[in-house]
Amino acid sequence: MMKLNAKALGLSLGILWGISIFLVTLFVMWRGGGATLSKLSQFYIGYSVSFMGAVLGLIWGFVDGLISGVLFAALYNALSGKEQ
Repeated sequence: MMKLNAKALGLSLGILWGISIFLVTLFVMWRGGGATLSKLSQFYIGYSVSFMGAVLGLIWGFVDGLISGVLFAALYNALSGKEQ
């Protein structure tokens, strides 16, 4: 079994999730609306469907993805057993 690199997975998921939230927020602002997307403010402090909210979503999304990636890799490595 191959082990996952926790730092690499956390960093890549953090970048991916942060940029995704940033771009989706800008897209929703451009199209108008955003009632559903504004529910992210329950999880990400200060988030709103605005440019500043998109920046805060980028930061919170990066942190969220980073932590999730590191935890997933650590759990996977712990449960996968020893490398053969």
